[in-house]
Amino acid sequence: MIAANLKRIAPWLAVAAAIVVLDQVTKGAISAGLRPGEVREVTSFFNLVLVYNRGAAFSFLSDAGGWQRALFIGVAAVAVAVIVMLLLRHPQEQLFCAGLGLILGGALGNVCDRVVLGHVVDFLDFHAFGWHFWVFNLADSAITAGAGLLILDGLLPSKARQKS
Repeated sequence: MIAANLKRIAPWLAVAAAIVVLDQVTKGAISAGLRPGEVREVTSFFNLVLVYNRGAAFSFLSDAGGWQRALFIGVAAVAVAVIVMLLLRHPQEQLFCAGLGLILGGALGNVCDRVVLGHVVDFLDFHAFGWHFWVFNLADSAITAGAGLLILDGLLPSKARQKS
């Protein structure tokens, strides 16, 4: 029974694994090519910049003194368990599972950084009219896209969700 359940969610686990690999490869490439804080202009509205984030989203708790690392790793572990449980319970809901797969991959990509490095590597810097959006990475993008799919899934009628 466990093997059958894992087979049903294998595509979503593969999505998550692909996100983790892409995230870690891009973070490695940026870390090898830039010094911390170095800015490389790509376009008039986009830079690459190497930033280490010890906090959560939008650098929340980044100056907390170190205890937040264990907290964020623990939160990620709980999130991974909940996501896998939801995938196992709703494998027929493709849009819902796609969203969960993206969130799972993003969470695992960032938790890899926290476990190995003690911080998350961010490098995508969008800006306009003197305002910079918070620097982020591919894992963050996957989490955001996954959340968007979950919102969309929640807005669709239940019959349409299972056919998506």
